Amino acid sequence: MVGNADKPGVVITGGAAGVGWAYAVEFSERGYPVVICDVKDTSAAIAAIRQRVPNGAPVFGTQCDVSDSASVELLGEFAKEKLGTVGWWINNAGINGGRRPFVDVPIKAVEAVVKVNLLGVLYCTQVAIKLMHEQQGSQGHIFNTVGSGVKGGGTPGYVTYGATKRGLPQMTDSLVKELTVGVQGYDRKPTKGVANCHTLSPGMVFTDLLLDDSTPELRKFPFGVLAAQPEEVAADLVPKILATSGQGAKVEFLSTDRVLVKFFERFLLGKKSLYIDDDGNVIKKPGAQYTENGNRALY
Repeated sequence: MVGNADKPGVVITGGAAGVGWAYAVEFSERGYPVVICDVKDTSAAIAAIRQRVPNGAPVFGTQCDVSDSASVELLGEFAKEKLGTVGWWINNAGINGGRRPFVDVPIKAVEAVVKVNLLGVLYCTQVAIKLMHEQQGSQGHIFNTVGSGVKGGGTPGYVTYGATKRGLPQMTDSLVKELTVGVQGYDRKPTKGVANCHTLSPGMVFTDLLLDDSTPELRKFPFGVLAAQPEEVAADLVPKILATSGQGAKVEFLSTDRVLVKFFERFLLGKKSLYIDDDGNVIKKPGAQYTENGNRALY
C-alpha cells in the first residue's frame, strides 16, 4: 500500500510517543500520509492513530535506531516505498540521558545522547536530502528539532543534551548555505528535486523527556507555566510546518509572544496551571492514565 498520491508524505522519527506521535495524528487528519519510526515497535502507536483518526491518511510504521546509519538507510528506503514522494522529514527523535550532574552520567549514556541527538540527525538529514534530490520537481523540507541549550546559556543537569541541541542550528545553517550556494571549490551537482532545511522548536512538552527526574520546584516553574501537552503543540506546529517555504525557517511553538502571555497570565493575573498543582504535583485528569513520573499516556 502506498500513501495518498495527491499529497506528499511525512516522515517523523521518534514518532511512537510524545509530540512525534501527536504530529502524526495531525498530519494524518489533514490528509497527509505518514511514516513514523521509533527504536521500539510501532504497532501500538499505529493502531492508536488509526483509532483516533479512522478516516485519516495512511500511517505506516517501522523500527529504526537513528543512531545506526544502516538503520537510517533502511528508513529512507521504507519511506520511499510507502509514501512515494516525501515532502517533509521531521527529525524528532531525542533522548536526554537523565537529569543529573555531568560527572555522575555514565560514559555510555553520554555516548547514547550524542549518537541519537547529533549523529542521528546528521544520518537522517543526509538520507533525507539524497531522497528529496531524487524526487522529480519536488520541494522537500527537513526539520531539525532543537531544545534546551539552543540559544546558549547553561543547561545544568543536561550538559550532554544541551551540547547536542546547541549544535543543530549551526548544522542547519551550514546546510542551508550548501544547498543554496554550494561549497567553494566543488561543482554543484544538478538534482531532480529540492531539499530545504529548517529548525523546529516544540518548547517544553509534557513527555517522559521533560518529567523524568524532575523535582516539584521544576514542575511548578518553569513546567507549570510554560509546558504544554503534545496535542496542543502539534496542533500549533503542523500548520506552520506545512506553510513553510524556502530555506532556513525557524518554526517554534514557544515564541516570545507566547512566553510573555503565559508570564502575564500566571504572575499578574494569578492564573493557575491546568497541569501542575501548587505543590508541584501533576494534576491527573479523570479517565487518563499516567506513568510513574506523571506523564499522561497518549494511548
